[in-house]
Amino acid sequence: LLIALFQAVVAAFRKRNTSLALADCDYYHHRQLETVLVAPSSDFSYNTPVTTLSPFPMLNDIACYRCLNRACMIQDPQRELNPDGSASNPWSLCTVELVESLKALFRIFPMWSSGIMIFVTIGQFAFSILQTKTMDRHIFPQFEVPAASFSTFLIIASTIWLILYDRILVPLLSKYTGLREGLSPITRMGFGLVISCMSMALSAITESIRRQRAIEQGLEDDPKALVNMSAMWFVPQYALLGAAEAAHAVGQIEFYYSILPKSMASIAPAMYTIGTAVLGLVESILVSGVDWLISAGGKTSWLSSNINRGHLDYYFWLLTFMSVINFKIMMVCCTALLNNGPRNDGSNRLSHEAEGKQCDYRLLPES
Repeated sequence: LLIALFQAVVAAFRKRNTSLALADCDYYHHRQLETVLVAPSSDFSYNTPVTTLSPFPMLNDIACYRCLNRACMIQDPQRELNPDGSASNPWSLCTVELVESLKALFRIFPMWSSGIMIFVTIGQFAFSILQTKTMDRHIFPQFEVPAASFSTFLIIASTIWLILYDRILVPLLSKYTGLREGLSPITRMGFGLVISCMSMALSAITESIRRQRAIEQGLEDDPKALVNMSAMWFVPQYALLGAAEAAHAVGQIEFYYSILPKSMASIAPAMYTIGTAVLGLVESILVSGVDWLISAGGKTSWLSSNINRGHLDYYFWLLTFMSVINFKIMMVCCTALLNNGPRNDGSNRLSHEAEGKQCDYRLLPES
C-alpha cells in the first residue's frame, strides 16, 4: 500500500503541468471496475449524483489537495491503459480510490502531529526519577517505592480512566451528545491535550516547591541528599498524565479509523506507534537545544546534573507553554477540518458540469 501511495504522488508530480479544467468529467479518471467512486473529491459540481462523491465525507470539496487528482487523470487512453482497462504504468496513472486514500492520509497528518507533544510530555517524566531519588518515597514505614516505579501510577491512572469512561461516562454523555461513544474522537483528543497541559503545569509547581525546600535545607550543592518532602507529591501529575494519554490515544486512533478508508485500517494504530517513535527524536532535540541555549556563556543549565542548582521547573513551564501552543494549533486544524464541507455560496462550484457531459479525449493536451 505504501508503494502504491508513493506511486500516486509520483504520478501527480509527473502530470503537474496538466490542466484541471476538464477534471470534472468522469470519463477522464481511471477507476476500478464496479466502483461507486467515479470521480475524485472536489472535482464535481453540486448537481453531481451521490455515487460520484467520495466515500470519505470529510474529503469532499477540499481544494488544497486537488492537485493530487492529476494522478488519476487519463491523458492518452491508448498509451496509458491496457486492453483490460488497467493502467499500463502505475507510476503515471493510478485509480481514483488510491488518490482518495492518499488525500485521507494527508488529512490526518496535522492532527497526528498535534499528538506528538503529549508523547514529549510523557518522555520528560524521566527527570522525575532524579527528583524522586532525592525525596522520601515511603508509603508505609517498611515500604519504599523505587524511584523508577513511579511511572506505575501513570499506568494505573490510564486504566482507571478507561474503565470510568467506558462504563460510567459514555452512558451519561451519550444522552446529551447523541453519540454512541459519548464524545467525538476530536473532543477526546482535545481533552487529553488540556489535561496534559495541566499535568506539566503541576509538575513545574511541584519541582519549584521541591527545589525551594532543598535550598532552605542547605542541600543546594548536594544533589544526592534527601529533601524533607514526600515523593507522593508527584502522584497527582502522573495521574493527570495517565488520564490525558488514555483519552488522547483512544480518540486519536478512532479519529484515524473515521477518516481512513477500510483498505488503510491497519495504518491507524501504526500512526499512533510512529508518534511514540518520533518521541525519542523530538525529546533529544529539545533537551539538547535547551541545554545548549541556557548554558551558553558558562551559565548553569536548567537541566544541570545537580537538579538543586538547575531549574527543572523552568523547563517544565516551557513544556507547558509548548503544550498550550500545540492545543491552539490543534484547534485551528479542527476548525479547518470541520469547515471543509460544501458551502452554499457556490464558491466551490466548478465551471464544468460532469453530469450528462460527453467527453472528447482530443480536448486533452498532448503528453
